[in-house]
Amino acid sequence: MVRKDTMEIKTAAKIFEALEQKRQKVADIYKKSMRYYNNKNDILWNDGGSGEEKLDANGKTDGGLRRARNRVSNGFHRIITDQGTQYTGAIVPSIDLDDDELTKEVFEILGDNFDRYFSRLITDAANAGTGWLHYWLDEKDKSFRYAIINPTQMSVIYDDLLEHDIIAVRRTYEKLDQDTGEMFVHDEYWTDKEATFFKRPKGTDYTELVYDYKIPLYDTGLNMNVGSSEKLQHNFGRVPFIPFLNNQEATANLPRYKGLIDVYDRVFAGFVDDVDDVQQVILTLTNYGGEAASAAEFLQKIKLEKVAKIDSLNPEDKTGLDTLTIDIPVEARNSLLDRTREAIFLQAQAVDPTKVEMGTNKSGIALKMLYSLLELKAAAVENEFRPALATLVRAILSYLNVPDADTRKIEQKWTRAAVKDAAETADIIAKLADVTSMDTIAKNNPLVEDPQREIEELEKQKEEDPYAPNGTPNLDDDQEDEPEDKEDE
Repeated sequence: MVRKDTMEIKTAAKIFEALEQKRQKVADIYKKSMRYYNNKNDILWNDGGSGEEKLDANGKTDGGLRRARNRVSNGFHRIITDQGTQYTGAIVPSIDLDDDELTKEVFEILGDNFDRYFSRLITDAANAGTGWLHYWLDEKDKSFRYAIINPTQMSVIYDDLLEHDIIAVRRTYEKLDQDTGEMFVHDEYWTDKEATFFKRPKGTDYTELVYDYKIPLYDTGLNMNVGSSEKLQHNFGRVPFIPFLNNQEATANLPRYKGLIDVYDRVFAGFVDDVDDVQQVILTLTNYGGEAASAAEFLQKIKLEKVAKIDSLNPEDKTGLDTLTIDIPVEARNSLLDRTREAIFLQAQAVDPTKVEMGTNKSGIALKMLYSLLELKAAAVENEFRPALATLVRAILSYLNVPDADTRKIEQKWTRAAVKDAAETADIIAKLADVTSMDTIAKNNPLVEDPQREIEELEKQKEEDPYAPNGTPNLDDDQEDEPEDKEDE
């Protein structure tokens, strides 16, 4: 029997129907982005979009009068997306809670997979507009757990305030019922206090919506399951789903440059078509006087005799054997491909790897200019990911029963995975060493991977030689003890 405080079926059905259109819109964007991410561009479809892929074993389609009909898909979107992901999140942001032991404990809970999850969140955000992370307590040992949720499963209800806080989240996914072999669509409705679970047979509307009664109830006092419920209580005090936005508008990246990729694909494929067709020489015969009854017999006769007999009835006849070939506008197409490629990376705010000039004279300023557009995009991601990451850390602090979990200052340091001028950085550190703390020097030293360990080593060396700055030998003090040169010597 359903309790009175449980969400009613009719209310849930209305909410789910209202959210479905927006969820499908995000799902369509994400699926198309992932299709381009996996190099399955629209050109692979005859209708230029959503039809069935109709390619033969050679990657071609029926081209009608033209024999060549290539479908070449260029993987720009994956290059652009992976570049942005690695540049922004390959080096996971460091977190400082002003308590070394507490910070260490938080990272232990995040675990070894946090680097991989963090990169996936950036990729999901780029392809869907928002990446999603869900956290919960393990049923067995009550440990803190978290996972990445597919963006196509998520739809959100925000409040009407300026902050746009999340008041509820709906998660939708398909799952096979192993007892009946029937596929069900599951809907989870999460608030800041509880989650209610629903399901309906796949292919049916919300009139078939029912509660999912397979959520176990566990009594910690009895240390056993005491039944099941359609509702799950949690004590997080907030909706345990965190959105990681790609930008302020939570929009995906592909729509910015998809049209340009499609243009590049069509021009490139047409170029390949011409190269294929130019190999097919067409012969035109006028007043052929041979005995061959078919084109095949004529070609065989040409191969054997190396001559073709041509008859002419009068001097004005256009008698002869000609060939038809295709002229390829190479320069025009190369220019169009180059301009289109340049526009793709410009609109994508990315760095074209073929345009990077290698050399030893690349200064720090030149490198910054090279990464300027990519840095703008990464900064937009960082601005939206910072509060989301802080929310995850505060959820862990609440799990650890830290008294000021919701108010504690959380410092984050983001580091870009970009080529840097290490010599220039080292020169700056050397010039500012006398007016810069040991902690700052260690964190910005290009040779240091673990700043905390470096600080410990410096302090250890300084204990061994207290007169040396930063634990290094003081050569100036040693030189003062040497006798000065005398003028009469």
